[in-house]
Amino acid sequence: MKITLETNNSLNQYIAKNEDGHEVHLSGDGTAAGPMQTILMAVAGCSTIDIVMILEKMRQKVTDVKVDVDGTRREEIPRVYTKIHMHYKIYGEVKENKAEQAVALSLEKYCSVSKMLEKAAEITSSFEVIKTT
Repeated sequence: MKITLETNNSLNQYIAKNEDGHEVHLSGDGTAAGPMQTILMAVAGCSTIDIVMILEKMRQKVTDVKVDVDGTRREEIPRVYTKIHMHYKIYGEVKENKAEQAVALSLEKYCSVSKMLEKAAEITSSFEVIKTT
């Protein structure tokens, strides 16, 4: 896996690209997501992809998933995350016990990003199932 990063208009704005040409815009001045914010985005994305796949294999009808992520960083440099909490809002016809199982499987076994981050930060989660008709 390879990523390239180059400046975009200034030394505080960057474009990261993967080998397929997909882009993520980053900045150090607040004009795009900061690198530490993209870490939270990555763990939310990784775990949600897993959760949806697991629930689909369980024959649950998921129509949408939204994740609220709160990250707490230490004050000292380097300002690494010490705590990350993810709250999943799972929409559809999904049984509570299946949602709980899917979230646990993702965070404890399948999500590479959360498994890497748990070495530095305490990762917690919660979820709610929102029935849709």
